[in-house]
Amino acid sequence: MSHAIALIGIDLGKRTYHVHAQDRVGHVVLRRAFTRSQLLNFLVRTPACRVVMEACAGAHWFVRKLSAMGHQAQLIAPQYVRPFVKTNKHDFADAEAICEAASRPAMRYVAAKSVEQQCLSVLHRLRERWVCERTAMINQVHGFLLEFGISAMPSKALITRLPELIDRPELELPERLQALLLKLAERYRALDAQIADLDREIATQLQHDDAARRLLEIPGIGPVTASLIAAEAGNARQYASSRDFAASLGLVPRQHATGGRSHLLGISKRGDKHLRRLLVQGARAVLQTAERRTDALGLWLRQLLARRHSNIVACALANKMARIVWAILARGTSYHAVPAGVLNA
Repeated sequence: MSHAIALIGIDLGKRTYHVHAQDRVGHVVLRRAFTRSQLLNFLVRTPACRVVMEACAGAHWFVRKLSAMGHQAQLIAPQYVRPFVKTNKHDFADAEAICEAASRPAMRYVAAKSVEQQCLSVLHRLRERWVCERTAMINQVHGFLLEFGISAMPSKALITRLPELIDRPELELPERLQALLLKLAERYRALDAQIADLDREIATQLQHDDAARRLLEIPGIGPVTASLIAAEAGNARQYASSRDFAASLGLVPRQHATGGRSHLLGISKRGDKHLRRLLVQGARAVLQTAERRTDALGLWLRQLLARRHSNIVACALANKMARIVWAILARGTSYHAVPAGVLNA
């Protein structure tokens, strides 16, 4: 019956994969659970067709594998599949919902990542984890010192001068506590060196990526942000417009409309929260120099700051940065500052 299969929905699992296959008119052809090896053998024997999965762990590897077999492999974001689950949630219902979602002509799909993009994404996730761990260690040292009556500003400088700080006799710190704090300081230095190694690796990658180098010209975007965008967005052509790209990062307002009246709420906060946070942090850095900027961006920021809170302005600027990113990646252009006399907000 495999010759009649036109669309396959696969609910990916760790060890078991549930398949829902249907023909061109939507009739069910196959519902079956496979192991990984059984699934790959089944798909090798199946004539080329559309194979759709949710974008989750291992999905990008499957797309590359199935594309090499001749299938048209596609990924759908889980939030777009969930409304099509008709019954109680179970694996076969999820696979059927994937087929139902893929049958919609206006469905949005997730671009599959290359091996290089996935490796770069792993690098950034590892760096983010280590940075969080480093920050937690600073706060932990600050808390330990506070328990013994020592108030110090939690910062990198606290760890740097920790050996001389705890050696002061007037503080009367127990020797056992001093030894533990020195171990924490040693672990911090090792972690800081590992993060520096990743930063150098990111800088090396940027030297060989023309698109990422062009992103560095955008105000508020540094090496880490440019590298992460290159890993997550690719050429950004999977997005129809700059607004779609900004919306995928959760940087556009949520909308509530009823009775012909529309209300704009806060940003949706969908998509990659790490990339969104980096863009907002970069926007805050640009706000600090808004008074000294002589281009149209500086004039727009000063006018907006005069009537809106800085948090709102930071999100608005992050949205504008995301739109500029899309234009540079999708159209292959470069960033050029617009003179203040030609404001195009």
